[in-house]
Amino acid sequence: MKEISIKEIGHVRIGQTENAEAGTGCTVFICENGMRAGLDVRGGGPASRESQLLNPLMAAQVIHAVVLSGGSAFGLGTAGGVMRYLEERGYGFDVGVTKVPLVAQSDLFDLTVGDPFVRPDEKMGYEAARLAFEENNYRDGNFGAGCGATVGKIGGMATCMKTGMGSYAMEIGSLKVGAVVALNALGDVFDWQTGEQIAGLLTEDRQALRSTTEVMKASIQAVENKFVGNTTLAVVMTNAAFDKTALCKIAGMAHDGYARSIRPVHTSADGDSIYALSVGEVEADRDLVGQLAAEAVSEAIKRAVWSAESAYGFVSAAELTG
Repeated sequence: MKEISIKEIGHVRIGQTENAEAGTGCTVFICENGMRAGLDVRGGGPASRESQLLNPLMAAQVIHAVVLSGGSAFGLGTAGGVMRYLEERGYGFDVGVTKVPLVAQSDLFDLTVGDPFVRPDEKMGYEAARLAFEENNYRDGNFGAGCGATVGKIGGMATCMKTGMGSYAMEIGSLKVGAVVALNALGDVFDWQTGEQIAGLLTEDRQALRSTTEVMKASIQAVENKFVGNTTLAVVMTNAAFDKTALCKIAGMAHDGYARSIRPVHTSADGDSIYALSVGEVEADRDLVGQLAAEAVSEAIKRAVWSAESAYGFVSAAELTG
């Protein structure tokens, strides 16, 4: 097994754009001729669009793009810009009078990071789609949907940390599996291999890490609003050939990567979601790909921590430990 670039999975164009001043952005994954896709949502507060397209009972067998965006539910119009870009170029499901691109979207909450009234929109989605075609400009860090990402928010924004986008991909023979994560969790983040906490809730003086779980244990009383500015989003990609049913299972297995790396995870205050995309014809075992997807997600989470830079008054792990 060897590491490869996420851009080497093949047949997926990734574009991202952000408003760095406002602290928000979007990341777009496009396969203009269609890709098979599944989705598994484990968090209690998702913001999504066209998610039912990925239900195995639905008629559509492929979609053309997935959008990860900031802006919470306000940002769900971003997919409209991706649709417009693809329609202008003749990509989509042929309905006779035009072609309708099928675009699924999930959003994270970043309204408390920069300007709460600037959100990803159709214009930003169109630009991200253009960049996907012209530059394939994905990179880890404070970019795209990860521009306003933070973690460790049980105590509010005063003691949280800055994170961002992270990616990891691997190759075994002809099989390729990778993941991109926008890390924006209520809980703390751990190195999945060593168990060490690497990001999350800060002490009151913001000089060290403390445990979200231990803070929660200090009071068993229900908290009505666990600072619902959260949601970690991921896209898993493989060049193996799977249908929607298998991809939904792979997406579910990929959530093991969340569970290894984020505590607590899948809370009522998170909208944690994972898409799984099949963009090739390699024959591979579904359970193996699911296991590799979980590993890729955990590694991408770690990289989302270490690639982030301090911003908007929130310290990054690199600065905290540097």
